[in-house]
Amino acid sequence: MLLSQDKCEYLQSVLRMARSPVPDGWHPWYLAGCSQSLGIMSPERANLFMQLLPAHTPLVTQGSQWVWMAEHLSPAGRERILQEVAKQLLDQGAVVGWRDEMYTCWAAQQTDWPYRAPECFRLERSAFRFFGLRSHAAHVHGLTTDGRMWCGRRSSSKAIDPGLLDNLAAGGLPSGEDPHGCAVREIFEEAGLQRDPSQVLVLRRALTTERAEPEGWHSENIFVYTTVVADDETPHNLDGEVSEFLCLEMSEVLERMQSGEFTHDAACAIALHLLHETP
Repeated sequence: MLLSQDKCEYLQSVLRMARSPVPDGWHPWYLAGCSQSLGIMSPERANLFMQLLPAHTPLVTQGSQWVWMAEHLSPAGRERILQEVAKQLLDQGAVVGWRDEMYTCWAAQQTDWPYRAPECFRLERSAFRFFGLRSHAAHVHGLTTDGRMWCGRRSSSKAIDPGLLDNLAAGGLPSGEDPHGCAVREIFEEAGLQRDPSQVLVLRRALTTERAEPEGWHSENIFVYTTVVADDETPHNLDGEVSEFLCLEMSEVLERMQSGEFTHDAACAIALHLLHETP
């Protein structure tokens, strides 16, 4: 698709808005001994976190940031404490949508997979936004041979962004899985298409999105992939998370993006594709 100047400027603006500024009064928190922050929290969430931590691993205030004094614990030891805190937050309604699925938090923010820094801990995925931790996801563009794009409409029962348009497949990266494997799995679960890893190609770089949400601070590294959907293939959902699939001309994809029909993360992934992977 040949992009006009105004379309390029629009797509560039989408990518510029991928990372929103941190709200006033929200600050980073660190693991003692680490130079890079683990996440971003509001003062109210930080105070609640402080109240629920055991005395031997307090969260202390240092200037305009918080430091968790748990550097002496193993990743598994930190996980046990944070999982217990997260369960108490769930009971209090401060964490919602418990999934019984673990995400990994790394001790340093990185973009090139595989990560070199060790895991800091693992934690229930629904608690990541409360603590402002960086999560990870794989998004897959389903492209036809004539340049159209398959897009899925999120089920109305989804806890996040119900009814909005999304990529062909997209999903969070659970602990122990690599992004490429996550992409292949999501293509099957969400679109019903069997893919060999060689049929799923990663774009040149990961995309980071950040913004304040009702649940807390959303921070996510998105690994963006493409796969070709053949003329004799029709995506069909298997896990109940997609209500329908639409095969759209790129011009209509852009129109629907501009009218706000796509999720924020899907729009950013599409902008990355169109700006960096098309002539």
